[in-house]
Amino acid sequence: QVQLVESGGGLVQAGGSLRLSCAASGRTLSSYAMGWFRQAPGKEREFVAAISWSGDITYYADSVKGRFTISRDNAKNTVSLQMNSLKSEDTAVYYCAADIRYPYNRVVHGNPAHYDYWGQGTQVTVSS
Repeated sequence: QVQLVESGGGLVQAGGSLRLSCAASGRTLSSYAMGWFRQAPGKEREFVAAISWSGDITYYADSVKGRFTISRDNAKNTVSLQMNSLKSEDTAVYYCAADIRYPYNRVVHGNPAHYDYWGQGTQVTVSS
């Protein structure tokens, strides 16, 4: 059973930065794509960023492109999301997810239906 645990959320002023981390346990995820999603109150869960198993393919939502960076450390079984120039509209619960259907897949997905395991989420609040 895979467990994903997010950390690093908090309260930050607009224009500030936060770094989220996702630690996996129960199974090594170094062969699988990983993603970050977020859900604001009253809204559906939306895609933020995804990264291939090797880390050389990344994919971002237009709303965060140029401000957020996804990365991974396969030796530590972790995935991170560096968030810069934060805006009030970035306020949400951020979730880490793992797509374990196909190892060594060179395709990364923005559709949450492609992800099999999810963390509990970490709150990010950006004050204006």
